[in-house]
Amino acid sequence: MFSYNKTHYICNIFYYSMLSGKFAITIHILTLLNKFPNDYLSSEYIAGSINLNPVLVRKEIANLKAHHIVESKEGKNGGTKLAVDSSKLTLKEIFEMTFETINLGYAKNQPNPDCPVGKKINQNLDALYADMNQKVSAQLQGISLEDFSNQF
Repeated sequence: MFSYNKTHYICNIFYYSMLSGKFAITIHILTLLNKFPNDYLSSEYIAGSINLNPVLVRKEIANLKAHHIVESKEGKNGGTKLAVDSSKLTLKEIFEMTFETINLGYAKNQPNPDCPVGKKINQNLDALYADMNQKVSAQLQGISLEDFSNQF
């Protein structure tokens, strides 16, 4: 059985706040639920696996419930379990549920418009990042939760 480790809490605040932190947490939750399809797992158990505060786990579970991906049961033997077929749920759909956008871009600065590189760098980087984002999105669309879970 996993347990919540407070010594890692500070490090995990950074983990949670990273661009894809919510996605990583959500994938971890769903993979764990997929591995135990007949069990209702408590947020404490899930948090112990991720080594994250159970409150943060419950926030992500609430989001998954709102999307009808998981179901929960209260009480002594309560917890959360997967409510959908993992072979039909793609990583792209999961990513979109985290309210994050796939954005491999950058914070634009205002380069010197008189420079031959500076005057066109943002335009060319925008095209490059748009292409990269499309490829990442397509890759995530081709991987189901079941496919991902089968690695464990």
